[in-house]
Amino acid sequence: MITTADIVAAGHGELTASAIARDELYTAHNYSPLPVVAASAEGAWIVDVEGRRYLDCLAAYSAVNFGHRNPEITATAHAQLDALTLVSRAFHAEPLGRFCAALATLCDKDMVLPMNSGAEAVESAIKVARKWGTDVKGVPPGQANIVVADNNFHGRTISIVSFSSDETARGGFGPFTPGFRSVPFGDAQALADAIDEHTVAVLLEPIQGEAGVIVPPDDYLPAVREFCTARNVLMIADEIQSGLARTGRTFACDHWNVVPDMYLLGKALGGGVVPLSAVVADRDILGVLHPGEHGSTFGGNPFAAAIGSTVVSMLARGEFQSRATRLGARLQWRLRALIGQGVLAVRGRGLWAGVDIDPELGSGKQLSLRLAERGVLVKDTHGSTVRIAPPLVIKATEIDWAVDRFVETLAEMAR
Repeated sequence: MITTADIVAAGHGELTASAIARDELYTAHNYSPLPVVAASAEGAWIVDVEGRRYLDCLAAYSAVNFGHRNPEITATAHAQLDALTLVSRAFHAEPLGRFCAALATLCDKDMVLPMNSGAEAVESAIKVARKWGTDVKGVPPGQANIVVADNNFHGRTISIVSFSSDETARGGFGPFTPGFRSVPFGDAQALADAIDEHTVAVLLEPIQGEAGVIVPPDDYLPAVREFCTARNVLMIADEIQSGLARTGRTFACDHWNVVPDMYLLGKALGGGVVPLSAVVADRDILGVLHPGEHGSTFGGNPFAAAIGSTVVSMLARGEFQSRATRLGARLQWRLRALIGQGVLAVRGRGLWAGVDIDPELGSGKQLSLRLAERGVLVKDTHGSTVRIAPPLVIKATEIDWAVDRFVETLAEMAR
């Protein structure tokens, strides 16, 4: 067992060491966090229990797109706390209808199914697609299949890990849910070949996040849209990480002028304050659900709905999309200049990047730890890749400062 003395000996302060030791003792070890203990945050910066400041270049995996404690969002939260927080869906609540109307308009769809976590939105979409397949397409009960992409990340529930390529997420958790077919991401023909008369949906991340911010070929999503339309199959876009201005557009699909049948949204939808997710689609799809067939006690609660309405109004103004486009160009330019200097490849759109480190220098986890020592927070994935996704309120000077720390760290690891 890790003790406070062990952590202090590793160079951490007493307050940090005590907090980490308590976390290690009482919290299930389903994450491997960096040795940073956050105490407060504002904008793009986090302050730890020792008073040290860190530039947040992860943004809670894009849940904090609008910055920590965004004043507009927190003002809504405070006001709603003084009015109404939870009544369940057993009753109507004014903030819910307002939120669903605003989000449906933003997505140019008819209806919204409000839920809580991103994984819950994905599970809901799977149920809706299967029900639509049975009731509308005429697929025999129990015969529906859904086509997904290799190396996807849609969450870690049993149904979702059933079609995951990540053996860490799958090992020991079987038996798994049937009804899924996985094909290479970016290969439209392989996807088309996997569709048969019982296929009800294609479920994809427009840009794969956990896989390392993998951007598909430009002809991929348009081809997927064409195949889905021709074969009467629902196209489901998991925009939980890629959506809501992260890539410089409201949705990543917008980069290719593709409109899916279903949007899956989450993370930033709750403004970095509450869990809030949604399935958004037209009435001929979400209308297959009837009372008693699906639900969630906290899904669409008034507190989350009020915050969600504020988030949607902020997105409707377009300022965060513009920031992600302008500042993202600077981030991508600065990072791509490092290729050949300890960096093998850089991928991304907007303020979202996957950076492959030369494995001879070390792992992505080692780089993340060293960057944290210099006051920059990122997170590794798939061995030698780190993901960079700062809050969209970050400044150009802060991007430069973070990349300069990146350069210093790479140089240190090369010695």
